[in-house]
Amino acid sequence: MSKYIISILLLLAPIVSIAQDDDEDTNKPVTDTKGLHQLSIGIDIAQPITNAFSDNRTGYEAMIDYYFGKELYGVAEGGFGNATVDYTDLKYKSSNTFFRLGVNKSILVRLSDSDWDMGFIGIRYGLASIKRSQGTYTIVDDLFGNTTGTVPAKNFLGHWVEITGGMRLELFAGISAGWTIRGKFLMNAKAFKELSPSYVAGYGKGDKNSVFDYNFYLTYAIRWNKKKAAQPAPVAPAKE
Repeated sequence: MSKYIISILLLLAPIVSIAQDDDEDTNKPVTDTKGLHQLSIGIDIAQPITNAFSDNRTGYEAMIDYYFGKELYGVAEGGFGNATVDYTDLKYKSSNTFFRLGVNKSILVRLSDSDWDMGFIGIRYGLASIKRSQGTYTIVDDLFGNTTGTVPAKNFLGHWVEITGGMRLELFAGISAGWTIRGKFLMNAKAFKELSPSYVAGYGKGDKNSVFDYNFYLTYAIRWNKKKAAQPAPVAPAKE
């Protein structure tokens, strides 16, 4: 379902672009955005859909961003999740919380103070606190017999960098929807060498040094404008 929603937004993107082109004759791009402020809070609605179709993993994500001006947004994202490996010869569980910090830079031309549609690129730093339970394994050997063993439980950190891109379109006043695609690159692969988690919320497959992922956010924005009112011109004294 989330793929269909993303496809719809992709189809809407050219319409937004055409609408901007049509308005260029009558609307000059806004370059002075010092007084504009926006704080957006959102949830990833793609994750619950993915959870519903998965028997061995869950994840939940939320985000917040703040508009600094000049089409630059500071972004904080976070969430949690867990995973279960339950094979005949291998069993263990893992859980983690995570956060990501970074920026988005909108590359769409702003046509008015109330135009908050975004087409953006960005970068993130991600950090996850991971708990992996004791793992039990069985080595099947028809000649010498089966061998059962354990791998000790482990708590560790994972961190990575991301390159992001996406779109966000305002559907109603203050309510927007948009997708983010991510290329993620693990920075401490050695910590995952011994029985890596099958899934790390916020990152993806724990046994991969690089992964690609996406989110579909529904957001609500709080906005205010601190632009100072124009001061009246001084009145010249009357001539006698």
